[in-house]
Amino acid sequence: MTKLAIIPCTVLLETLFFQKDFSRKIQFSLVILLVGVGIATVTDLQLNLLGSVLSLLAIVTTCVAQIMTNTIQKRFKVSSTQLLYQSCPYQATTLFITGPFVDGLLTNENVFAFKYTPHVLIFIVLSCLISVSVNFSTFLVIGKTSPVTYQVLGHLKTCLVLAFGYILLHDPFSWRNILGILIAIVGMGLYSYFCVVDNQSKQSEPPAQLSQVKDGETEPLVILENGSNKGNDNVGPKGPIWASNKDLHA
Repeated sequence: MTKLAIIPCTVLLETLFFQKDFSRKIQFSLVILLVGVGIATVTDLQLNLLGSVLSLLAIVTTCVAQIMTNTIQKRFKVSSTQLLYQSCPYQATTLFITGPFVDGLLTNENVFAFKYTPHVLIFIVLSCLISVSVNFSTFLVIGKTSPVTYQVLGHLKTCLVLAFGYILLHDPFSWRNILGILIAIVGMGLYSYFCVVDNQSKQSEPPAQLSQVKDGETEPLVILENGSNKGNDNVGPKGPIWASNKDLHA
């Protein structure tokens, strides 16, 4: 249920704080997707106070982190690698400080008292490498698309895990799982189609405005390159432009 609630929370936060418009068609496709994933995965739902509080915190923090990952990359024109490089030291420091304390609080064991054999260390290093790959792909997908699209891909992964678990490992599978996966795939297809249609309609609207903006930007770009401002437009030719005219010296 926590994972299912991330998409509605993300849509709500982006609509309230970033004025992002989600069309009715996209909202409808997301509802179909969530219904399908819910049918396929949710079997036994039990609620308690501690679990509800932790789930709410997980939902809010996940949504905020993914929204800011997308916003920072697009606002400051940085790549996913640059953002990951700058944020990794802070993430690693936070986990190194809080990780042992939280682990001891939940398991009543000291993580530093564990006997680390060579096999354990190999799996720890392998886990770290996989985590780096996951973080890189997460930053890349969110930066190139959107947090909602990233969550849609996450639900696709869930459906594939269920399907391959049944095919390869012969896990128990029911018609309810099959129906939920099919409904979720239909929702994903509709979401992809409506997103492409919306992007095409947005790209076809502003060509005339973009050409006017580009024409209007020609002069400011030249002025900025010569270290001037608009208040000096009527002063006359700029120093670097006069100096670059070699015919005057001939």
